[in-house]
Amino acid sequence: MRAQPKLHLAFLHAALLASVCGCHSVYPGRKPDGPVPYVPPQTARELCKVSLPDYMIEPPDVLSIEAISLVPRQPYHLGPLDAITVFTEGLPEELNLGGEFVVQANGTVQLGFELGAVQAVGKTVDELRDELLAKLTETYAEPQVVVTLTQIAAQQQIAGEHLVAPDGKVNLGAYGRVAVVGLTMEEAKAAIEYHLSQYLESPKIALDVVGYNSKVFYVITQGAGLGDRVIILPSKGNETVLDAIGQVQGLDSTSSTRMWVARPGSNECGGDQILPVDWLAVTQRGDVATNYQVMPGDRVYVSEDKLVAFDTALGKVFSPFERIFGVTLLGTQTAQRVVFFNQNNGGGQGFNNF
Repeated sequence: MRAQPKLHLAFLHAALLASVCGCHSVYPGRKPDGPVPYVPPQTARELCKVSLPDYMIEPPDVLSIEAISLVPRQPYHLGPLDAITVFTEGLPEELNLGGEFVVQANGTVQLGFELGAVQAVGKTVDELRDELLAKLTETYAEPQVVVTLTQIAAQQQIAGEHLVAPDGKVNLGAYGRVAVVGLTMEEAKAAIEYHLSQYLESPKIALDVVGYNSKVFYVITQGAGLGDRVIILPSKGNETVLDAIGQVQGLDSTSSTRMWVARPGSNECGGDQILPVDWLAVTQRGDVATNYQVMPGDRVYVSEDKLVAFDTALGKVFSPFERIFGVTLLGTQTAQRVVFFNQNNGGGQGFNNF
């Protein structure tokens, strides 16, 4: 029985030693205490920001297309949902037409009580005008008819917001799909207009990006042994490290003030681009020297609090032993109660028999 406390104490010493020393795996070329800082010259900071290069369109950006000039090639044959304008003269005043009419899904256009439903799909504007004029001439002496095309239905499929698909193309409805991935806005505008020129006469559009979804940066907080947290934030081209930490609601209780910006790509010496951040200087003194401008793809890494990490490691090591000791203690107490109950119960029966 005396050897058992010594055995338990030996287990505790071994667990404490394992938690303190640990088993650190270091990748080749990496330092066990963190990456080697390297700040390239002319690095953008809070008071000396730089403009980002021309925006390259990638999935899943959202493009906004406005139709400036979308005139169909002639001869154009009317289709469902096209809009035409009809004006008539030479009819009684209450029967003259003047307004916009939409070609119905069944291919007809309703032109009032006098003309009724007229078949329009598949006809040109001139053919429809001649048909209406011939129909009115049967009843009236000198009728006049003017028919113009106001809007084509396919134009509604071009204008609006369009999501860049995973294959890098935007869908223009009846006019097909256009590849815009890797293009600037000027190049994408030219590509869409060139594609539409196969169907339209000298098309002109206005293109803009309303959803900058493909350019992001990351805020990674080390979890002190409980798992790291990665937050993805959209890059708008103006954020600094202070802005990035503010967007994630500040530092956690498990975080320390040790942080840096890890920028993709190698530096001039062939190593990593590591920009160390002096958090106390940035926040308490308003120092802008290390409040770097965050670029798309950057990783703002926040290190863990070593004391919290050490406490977590101790908890992981001692938790199994605490459970074992707890179960052992519970079993011992239960056994003692059972023995005590049996002894008392047996003594009582003997007293009654006597």
